[in-house]
Amino acid sequence: MIDARRLRTLRAVADHRTVTAAAAALYLTPSAVSQQLAALEQETGHHLLARDGRGVRLTAAGEILLGHADAVLAQLERAEADLAAYSAGVAGEVTVASFATGIALVLAPAIADLAQSAPGVRLKVLDAEGDASLPMLLDGQADLAVAVEYRGAPRADDRRITRVPLYAEPFRAVLPLGHPLAAAGGPVEVASLAAEPWIGPYPGNPCHDVVLLACEHAGFQPRLVHSSDDFRAVVALASAGAGVALVPRSALRGTDLAAVAVRPVDSELATRKVFAAVRSGAELHPLIAPVLTALTGAARGLAEG
Repeated sequence: MIDARRLRTLRAVADHRTVTAAAAALYLTPSAVSQQLAALEQETGHHLLARDGRGVRLTAAGEILLGHADAVLAQLERAEADLAAYSAGVAGEVTVASFATGIALVLAPAIADLAQSAPGVRLKVLDAEGDASLPMLLDGQADLAVAVEYRGAPRADDRRITRVPLYAEPFRAVLPLGHPLAAAGGPVEVASLAAEPWIGPYPGNPCHDVVLLACEHAGFQPRLVHSSDDFRAVVALASAGAGVALVPRSALRGTDLAAVAVRPVDSELATRKVFAAVRSGAELHPLIAPVLTALTGAARGLAEG
């Protein structure tokens, strides 16, 4: 009989590529992880891991088992959801990891809605960058993630995760007031900014990926001169004439725009796609289901507004 706890360990090692990192994610010691993996190999009768430089990789047998592990773990989430639904009353805490704008736009309104629709559900909010919430979800540090699409994110068909689309928002070009395109009519062509110095988020930030994709589609690599993950700083630098930027529309709310021109752009790729995610099977949990409903309601109100 294969122990499901050891399947979780195998999944963590596959995600993090080292025993040490997997142990940290699981709140175990590296020796405990190694013992669980050794026991799993004994249970299955196959070598599941092989050395790969300083890390490890799954063998062919390990990859086969991992595919089944994802299905088993999802079914266990559904079992927990069914048992929780059977219990009398719905009360408890749901931990949600979200980037800051997602907290402001959909998570805070969802909390207000839950106070009326499901008063027994309490949310614990963790502020996380857009590329950090999904790993936190998969590692069990969060029950639900509000995340954005980015290069390297788990694919939409990843069986470990159930996604619920929330909203998509366009990026805006932020230009110094003295820029030749600042007062022009119509959307700014991204290609027309190819020779400019750029201001933008650091690599790894999902918004950095959106900017790169839009510029690559326009035929150039942006010359990123100034870097900040704080869009207030990005706007301030543009105000000083330090360069141009593409910024999500909602990130401009409450920012001093007196010394910049904010213009739409001609690229559909300059869009931030936001979704909620839970571990597969957990979407039926009586604590998580009303949170998803509240989030989709808040996103619908955002679109209507």
